[in-house]
Amino acid sequence: MFSGIVATTLPYLGEQDSKHRFSTASWPVRIEVGSSIAVNGVCLTAVEVQPEYFAVEIVSETFSRSNLGDLVPGDLVNVEQSISLGTLLDGNLVQGHVDSTAEVLAEPPSLRLSLPASFESLVVEKGAVTINGVALTVSALGEAYFEVALIPETLRRTNLGTLKVGSRVNVEFDLIGKYLARMIDLRSRAFG
Repeated sequence: MFSGIVATTLPYLGEQDSKHRFSTASWPVRIEVGSSIAVNGVCLTAVEVQPEYFAVEIVSETFSRSNLGDLVPGDLVNVEQSISLGTLLDGNLVQGHVDSTAEVLAEPPSLRLSLPASFESLVVEKGAVTINGVALTVSALGEAYFEVALIPETLRRTNLGTLKVGSRVNVEFDLIGKYLARMIDLRSRAFG
């Protein structure tokens, strides 16, 4: 589990020997092999740790649901270590299981994102959403889009300030909302 409170941004170093590497030069956190790390909101497992980088393996399912396949060396990614039960939960309940990507329709500070029709029922105004691993609140909802308002601190601490129209971002919808939507769907099918 994660909270969506991004610790820092790290540069992507590229792929070598089927492992994707991220610099740890600006992140003096102890990472061990087996550690769960959210990278742009995707829960990944460290498979190699060196003083200057950590590496992960990424499967095709993860590439198909996220923007990690778009990364080129030098791109900044948002990172967060997993939380423990004793951690203060400042953000949202974030699993690191990205539901979809969305296209940037308008750049920050009022970040407007496309909303795929299959996920419309999971977004409510003032509800929780996670974008590239950042816990945010939906500030507006429209026909096939939603918006989040970004404060200067979020723009400074994350890669959301670098987004341009047409960029793809990872989206994880509210965990509780997903379970409620599923229960309602099952109930309506059972009782017609």
